Amino acid sequence: MSTTTHKTRYQESFSFRVIILLSAWGFALVVASFLFLWLGYLLDELLGTAPKFMLGLFFLAIIGSFIELYQEVWKILKGI
Repeated sequence: MSTTTHKTRYQESFSFRVIILLSAWGFALVVASFLFLWLGYLLDELLGTAPKFMLGLFFLAIIGSFIELYQEVWKILKGI
């Protein structure tokens, strides 16, 4: 009976940890997107290139964040 309770507590703890990890990745995605968007805007203003750097860096931040998120989820799934 105690092994079932222990296993259930471990699963609940693991699920909670995964939820916190994924929400942190969501926050990192938003922060990276806005930071790169702002840096691209500054570069565009400095160099006079319409929205090229702004959009390029924005998409770079999104793609890079999703690659890192995919790798993190892959590690978690391999550990199960």
